Amino acid sequence: MKKQGESQCTQKTISLLSPLGTIQVSGCENGVHTIQILMDVAPAERSSGAPLSCVVNDSLAETSPELQRCVEWLQAYFSEPQTTGSLPLPAFHHPALQGDSFTSRVLQVLLRDVTFGKTVSYKRLAEMAGNPRAVRAVGGAMRKNPFPNSCARLEFSSKMHFKKFSLMHDM
Repeated sequence: MKKQGESQCTQKTISLLSPLGTIQVSGCENGVHTIQILMDVAPAERSSGAPLSCVVNDSLAETSPELQRCVEWLQAYFSEPQTTGSLPLPAFHHPALQGDSFTSRVLQVLLRDVTFGKTVSYKRLAEMAGNPRAVRAVGGAMRKNPFPNSCARLEFSSKMHFKKFSLMHDM
């Protein structure tokens, strides 16, 4: 029996090499499901041979238009971040974004309303999502966030080296 919210999607994964390490983007025909940064080496320990932009490691053949759009956006982000504002974001199709739960609302507000180079506190994000008293619930929602770049726009992050890179790079 299928659980509610369970996906019937056929997902593809693309790997990219970036200044932060390997990025894996997974998604289906309907949109991007996850963006994972595999930070197995801290930035200070990375070799000088790390790419300064974002290089596709896999073939883009047979990937959905939404995955291709995400790859193009990430490449622009790492090479010319000021151009990302004019690029369309890919559609996102992760189960945490579907439905009308508070988690879904928080993640949608974060993706839609908190622009790059800006930060927002859990308290402010709770207010923006319509429940100013739900600060702890925002923290719970962020644990389910499948998109690391949006997490970096919060004023708290467990991956501080990613947050520092992201905020400096977004400016």
